[in-house]
Amino acid sequence: MKKLSVCVFCGARSGENPAFQDIATDMGQMLADQNWRLVYGAGDIGLMGAVARATQNAGGETFGVIPEHLLQLEVGKTDLSKFIVTENMHERKKVMFMNSDVFVVLPGGAGSLDEFFEVLTWAQIGLHKKPIFLLNVAGYWDPLIALIDHIIGQGFADTSLRDYFHAYDTIEKVKCHLTIL
Repeated sequence: MKKLSVCVFCGARSGENPAFQDIATDMGQMLADQNWRLVYGAGDIGLMGAVARATQNAGGETFGVIPEHLLQLEVGKTDLSKFIVTENMHERKKVMFMNSDVFVVLPGGAGSLDEFFEVLTWAQIGLHKKPIFLLNVAGYWDPLIALIDHIIGQGFADTSLRDYFHAYDTIEKVKCHLTIL
């Protein structure tokens, strides 16, 4: 089986639902168990920190990318397998994209939405064919999925937009999908 580099987009906060923290920890554990590399935003707070610590605690490989201006705010996690500091957010996303085979979006805020829509748009316009997953724990992404359906229904996107990502409610479903790649 190919060693995958899985980019995880998620919040620099933990959110209100304890299930979000649990899913981040479980994601990190699963990545290490599968010998897949975590690629993420290099923060040591919120869900970002939880997924990275869980990956490390289970002996997994971690690749973090953080822009210079967020080193303090997101508490740059310098003890990763690989830690890269970029000049800005655009460079951060580019480095994460180039070093990833797959994208998994856990609960998060505007930054996670930005990252999701960027890789989704790039897939839609043919710049990549990398799988994209929304980990829809506790229905967190239901409003986003409804919005995408609304965009399609209003004629601003073709129905094929839904083909560029998969929404699953468990890590096990994401893992099963990834093991067949």
